[in-house]
Amino acid sequence: MVSALSRSEIALPAIVPGWVAHTRRLPRRQRFRYRTYQWLVDIDELPTMRPFASFRPADHLNGGERSLRENLTAFVTAQDEVLEPDDQVLMLANARCFGYVFDPLSVYWCFASDGSLRWVVLEVHNTYGERHPYLAHPTADGRFTVEKAFYVSPFFTVEGMYEVVLDLTPDRVAVAINLRQNSTRAFSATFTGNPRPASRRTVLAVAARTPFVTHQISLLIRLHGIALWLRRLPVVHRPPHLPPQGA
Repeated sequence: MVSALSRSEIALPAIVPGWVAHTRRLPRRQRFRYRTYQWLVDIDELPTMRPFASFRPADHLNGGERSLRENLTAFVTAQDEVLEPDDQVLMLANARCFGYVFDPLSVYWCFASDGSLRWVVLEVHNTYGERHPYLAHPTADGRFTVEKAFYVSPFFTVEGMYEVVLDLTPDRVAVAINLRQNSTRAFSATFTGNPRPASRRTVLAVAARTPFVTHQISLLIRLHGIALWLRRLPVVHRPPHLPPQGA
């Protein structure tokens, strides 16, 4: 449930320890699950806790020297949406850890001053250094679909639909994405975690349990790609990336 969320309900910034699971169904079945954690932050109050966490606007959206709010405003305005000065935007993302970040998916929730949800943005990153944001308007239970428009896995074409379910409550943060191609669910990815106030003690605890977290994510993605290639899964040609307007 993501509608009518009060700004005061979740203590920010928050650490969200949890699990990521991927299930590939076509053309070869493969599944993996691993422990990780992400950050849930207000984009106007980005925390810094080096070397375990720092955030740079250049790692997201348009990049460059502008703030995250400025970059997000440019993108949503180009999509005929609004980000008002008193709107609050929460971002679920990976922080830079020991100077490195790889963030396969960042999620932005935009809340009006009355707590109602205006829109969400999913920002997908691939291992080729490219990024692509999608803007959507979820239903009251956090569901929406968007057309796939970005090359992510070298084993999937740029076609099909993403079926997305988001959950953002004081006790649970979850993102579930199904890729449907030719009326078949080809791939699923989920993240599920429980937000906790990001005290130094909590940050040190999750960092001790999952050290070098973003390095781990990048390495695992590449290792699973190599495993699929060794199973003779055909590699799909990567077309030139055309970012949406404002990105």
